[in-house]
Amino acid sequence: MKKTATGLYDDYADARAAISALEARGVPSDDISLVSNNADDRYSNDTNAAEGAGTGAGIGAAVGGVGGLLTGLGIMAIPGVGPVVAAGWLAATAAGAAAGAVAGGAAGGLIGAMTDSGVPEEHAHVYAEGVRRGGTIVTARVDESLYPEAEAILRQSNSVDPTERRAAYAGEGWTRFDDTLDPYGPAEIEQERLRYRR
Repeated sequence: MKKTATGLYDDYADARAAISALEARGVPSDDISLVSNNADDRYSNDTNAAEGAGTGAGIGAAVGGVGGLLTGLGIMAIPGVGPVVAAGWLAATAAGAAAGAVAGGAAGGLIGAMTDSGVPEEHAHVYAEGVRRGGTIVTARVDESLYPEAEAILRQSNSVDPTERRAAYAGEGWTRFDDTLDPYGPAEIEQERLRYRR
């Protein structure tokens, strides 16, 4: 039986490190997903990054030596979040759920994909809001026996504690992810990153 380990990262480099560690542990790329905010256009559509051959500011350069999953990143938009780079089963499930759906379906698909895979709904909303505010979600579907180790790998890579982050967001009046809100712009995202920088 598969379980889903999930981490939210304020810094893309930490998410990349988590993916490298999961892959080094033997978690297949097909079982790892990434959804990362791209409001600041870190990952340009005009490089060959989606094919893993990007250089300069492209995705390929951003992921460095990480193989597997991250060589196939694509760009999509999620209502309330804006542009994201995404790869893996979670992104495909979210995009599939949104196909032909009314506006807001992709966000519902993202939260639905996480909750369907066992992520508690309250955490799924924090993760989606975290991406809205500039973060990156990494998920790994692993055998139950590997789940504690996968969770530990995600925590070792500076993941956000969803309970603590929910409390921080709630202190601003936030209750849940709302896909009708405007996405954060680059300046707002940088403010968020500075706020939580360790």
